[in-house]
Amino acid sequence: MINSITDYGAKTDGSISTAAIQNAIDDCFENGGGTVVVPEGNYVTGGLRIRSGVRLHLERNAHLIGSRNPDDYLGFLNDKLEPVKEEDKTNDVWRPCEERTSYDFMTKCAGRWNNALIRAIDAENISITGEEGSYIDGKDCFDEKGEENYRGPHAINFHRCRNIKLSGYKIQNSANWAHAIFDCENIDMQNVIVEAGHDGCHFRNCKNIRICKCEFYTGDDAIAGFANLNVVVKDCIVNTACSGFRFGGTNVLIEHCRIFGPGKFLHRWSLSDEEKREGKKGESGLNHRFDMLSAFTYFACPSHEIEDEPGNIVIKDCNIDNAKYFVHYNFDHEVFQTNKPTTDITIENVTAKNIHLPITMCGSNDTPVKFKITDSDITFAVDRATTQHGNMSVSYSEGEFMKADNFAEILLENVNIDGVFGNTLVKSWSKAGEIICKNLHCNNFNGDLRDDTDEKYECEAI
Repeated sequence: MINSITDYGAKTDGSISTAAIQNAIDDCFENGGGTVVVPEGNYVTGGLRIRSGVRLHLERNAHLIGSRNPDDYLGFLNDKLEPVKEEDKTNDVWRPCEERTSYDFMTKCAGRWNNALIRAIDAENISITGEEGSYIDGKDCFDEKGEENYRGPHAINFHRCRNIKLSGYKIQNSANWAHAIFDCENIDMQNVIVEAGHDGCHFRNCKNIRICKCEFYTGDDAIAGFANLNVVVKDCIVNTACSGFRFGGTNVLIEHCRIFGPGKFLHRWSLSDEEKREGKKGESGLNHRFDMLSAFTYFACPSHEIEDEPGNIVIKDCNIDNAKYFVHYNFDHEVFQTNKPTTDITIENVTAKNIHLPITMCGSNDTPVKFKITDSDITFAVDRATTQHGNMSVSYSEGEFMKADNFAEILLENVNIDGVFGNTLVKSWSKAGEIICKNLHCNNFNGDLRDDTDEKYECEAI
């Protein structure tokens, strides 16, 4: 079955077409599934619900434009076709970490934080596809009851779904995450572009994720999530004003990606309250944040249970440029790294340049981390002693390659390092394990390998 939304009354005159588009989706679903077509033009809509067996297809230059009224995304609560279960509903709203009593605002799919321009709940075999020039625009919808008291609905929000295909469209100006996907299986994302907004895609407790040939130019994390199993991210462009990857999981492969800063678009947190309310973009300058925080930060938030032991995280054949951190793992010392620790992180054949701060590699007391870098070139920024945080310049007196604790083993093999100027290559503490160096070259550095021994970095093997 093929339904065009214009046959159900959708207009391009600026009026809101939520009901017409939803009717086209529902009719397709009730007749066994098929394709709902969005023709060329601008269609304003509030929240839509895609259902099992339905493909939402945006034709060339077709645009779904989100309403800037956050209340226009609550219609799914009165869904008669597939009523929302009472146990999925919550009135809990976002609160700062120090004030939270629960994570119901995030984990229950029918609440204000989980509002979305396009949502799906308990659906199978669903697709969103697009042709050249098609996009979904969240319009930076402002919601004073939303996250951080300004973020509005996600662009796409799926819960407990299976067999998801996403391809060919662009998401821009998402009021919160562009893709918020929870408790889902078998996700295939290809040739998707995300511009501005917040997280490009965020997966929690998902299985079998494949992201290929996508482009992320995001204000917040480009690719984020944790408690995920079997993840491949390949041949992607990653540009951000936060972290390229803030990610945790089991069997995670990131390969052939270009990861670079500063962000093309700012982190909207750095805007003034007035700028956020009016949906302004902000100008480049010290008061707005464009710098990339890290290429890879481990993520393990307390909001969801992690069933599998995190580990086998591999980053290979990637190019990284202009990040504050290359890799950042600081378990138990940061609120978003306090769930389950990872057993290991591996870097293979990576070129990283213009890095400003040392690698952080601090595992947990119970699970010392194994960290390996092989066949890689890492160059720190010339001005790495000073880095910019908003409108402040912060000085770092220590110029180590790495700060490490609670590690079982660190292996550096066939690695070239430039720009280390501290007294030690690896600053470690009392709960440190073995450091193994094989064919390690560290230009213009003659200090100790680590600060708790007299070993020199020139050693062929430790």
